[in-house]
Amino acid sequence: MAKNENKKELQSVKGMRDMMGDQYYALQGFFEKAQEICEYYGLQPIETPTLEQEDVFLKGVGEGTDIAEKELYSLKTKGRDKLAMRPETTAGIMRAYIEHGMHSKPQPVMFYTYGPVYRHDKPQRGRYRQFWQFGVEILGSTKTISDVMAIHLADLILKESGIKDITLKINSLGDSDSRKEYVKTLTAYYRKHVNKMGATDRQRMKTNPLRILDSKDEKVIEINKEAPQSISSLNTLSKKHFKEVLEHLDQLGIEYEIDHKLVRGLDYYSHTVFEFFTTPDKNEEGEELKPLALGGGGRYDYLAKIMGGKRDVPAVGFAFGVDRIIEATTKEIKPKVKKKPKVYFIQLGQEAKLKSLAIIEELRNAKIPVSHSLSKDGLSQQLAIAEKLGVTQVLIFGHKEALEGSVIVRTMKTRSQKTVAIDKLADYLKKTK
Repeated sequence: MAKNENKKELQSVKGMRDMMGDQYYALQGFFEKAQEICEYYGLQPIETPTLEQEDVFLKGVGEGTDIAEKELYSLKTKGRDKLAMRPETTAGIMRAYIEHGMHSKPQPVMFYTYGPVYRHDKPQRGRYRQFWQFGVEILGSTKTISDVMAIHLADLILKESGIKDITLKINSLGDSDSRKEYVKTLTAYYRKHVNKMGATDRQRMKTNPLRILDSKDEKVIEINKEAPQSISSLNTLSKKHFKEVLEHLDQLGIEYEIDHKLVRGLDYYSHTVFEFFTTPDKNEEGEELKPLALGGGGRYDYLAKIMGGKRDVPAVGFAFGVDRIIEATTKEIKPKVKKKPKVYFIQLGQEAKLKSLAIIEELRNAKIPVSHSLSKDGLSQQLAIAEKLGVTQVLIFGHKEALEGSVIVRTMKTRSQKTVAIDKLADYLKKTK
């Protein structure tokens, strides 16, 4: 049995996968587009560690959440430190804000971040256990313009990534007093229906009643239809905040739906919460498909103190699941670095092989991408690869050309060819594109 185990083929971990080819380039292309938008709006990049102290997330996202209870990848080091792989990036960025004394900088401090996050969740459509997130965090401002900027940036990034049919859902939880009042009202309502609830939702009544609003239990979905709305618990200041956010969105022409069941289950949210979905479509049988959640966020004015900070840090942000965006987009997302070569370099003989990389480097400096198979030796073999790639020109560099300092340029369509000096090659190729 031990022998069979040793022979077992090694595979990637369930819910994680290797990224290569078009998948890799699509992720890179999305990041370049999102980064460009954020840079124009004055945001700066930040990269926090993949590994953090476990408490960063337990305190940040809340101990009654799915992330903390079921999805967190935790580990204990040889020094017995309790660490966790980041399930999201907001808590880590707030930790960095506090640790580096960023409150002394001009406020707000505005960041964008991109990278893999990890959740031990059941793999499903567009969701993996290691997946890529792009996020924006605006820290140090209570002003509603910060809420609106976050939503505006999210809307721009989605639309410029080729997702035109999107639905923005928005709600408000209000400040801490409003949220407490709402939780109290909601819990009282659920107590009347507790006998109809399953064990999971009954437990949520004790740990995080807001999460019952997102229950998948059919009986609870019916109960939620008559559940109290968070807006009814907003105090005067919270109503004013939400009204201003909606007025800004109207001014920008960003369409939205107020969704009274949208609360974003993490403990740190307050005031504005929002989420972007694909607009529901229909399959071939005419049945309406379930909209795909692309990402969302909201305001989190009390996270800093929850994490042990000395003062509240008003903040707002969002995060996108990039894999889902790439799945939903209507256009190919290409990074700037990806250039489809129109030239294929063929070398013949040891003398030519020795000088090949120097020629390719000259062409790189001239911004001319080249395909090649330097490990191949035969002319017919290399020409066959060039044909398959569909290049327009082939460079043939043999023993004679290596001695003379020249290259044969063959046009694939006409089969005509010309001998060109190496120092004139880049200019010649640019003229004959």
